Amino acid sequence: MTVSPPSPLPPPAGEPFRVFVGYDPREHEAYEVCRRSLLRHASIPLDVRPVRQADLRAAGLYWRARGPTESTEFSFTRFLTPYLAGYRGWALFVDCDFLYLADLAELLAAAAPPGADAARLAVACVKHEYQPAEATKMDGAIQTVYPRKNWSSMVLYNCAHPKNVAALTPHAVSTQIGAFLHRFAWLDDDEIGEVPFVWNFLVGHNRVDPADPDTRPRAIHYTCGGPWFERYRDCEFADLWIREAEELRAEKEKLKLLEDKDADQEDKNKEGN
Repeated sequence: MTVSPPSPLPPPAGEPFRVFVGYDPREHEAYEVCRRSLLRHASIPLDVRPVRQADLRAAGLYWRARGPTESTEFSFTRFLTPYLAGYRGWALFVDCDFLYLADLAELLAAAAPPGADAARLAVACVKHEYQPAEATKMDGAIQTVYPRKNWSSMVLYNCAHPKNVAALTPHAVSTQIGAFLHRFAWLDDDEIGEVPFVWNFLVGHNRVDPADPDTRPRAIHYTCGGPWFERYRDCEFADLWIREAEELRAEKEKLKLLEDKDADQEDKNKEGN
């Protein structure tokens, strides 16, 4: 019997798979919930990090002025993922307004099935055909329309791919026009791999077919705004995000109680000495 080799995307045993999450101070809780959902479902070690624009500016890695169509602080910093990963191995970038319902290892397997020639791919993503119906999103940000919209909201990067190394430098990300970056214009079409839409399931756009389990979301994308904004408190799948957020808050409260208890005990020990 022939045994297929494993997907080539995960790192060597013992190394975590790197995940870079877009961060915006207005959506801090969304970032924390996204991170928790990634870690909670993962069967492989993950290293989940926020992409903070302020830190990148302080380090001299990003200097472009914010434009009127940038709805978040990570509109362009997302494209620094290969650089931040040291142009080594594979890594994932994802917007903070995602909620993961499944194991990231399944996404890696879908992007590069066993035996696939993953080295030829520079990126892999969901290839949406998306036309937003609203003129604004989130807390009033302008909703822009362009080809390949939402492709860049969740991307697996082959960080060592020569075209990524050449095109996605701090200088390019700070100076290139949005169309070049968001439309993956530095790549040929056959260098853009595709994963099933359920890994970037757009709330209000994609639909679940009750008769087809393959349409059930593995990662929900609250692309127009999620329950952390009052305007979208009752959006589709809001209950799943709210439950995750409540569990996260409960974990934090439990941890704080334990820390307070330890601090009280330490104070009593000092008093007794």
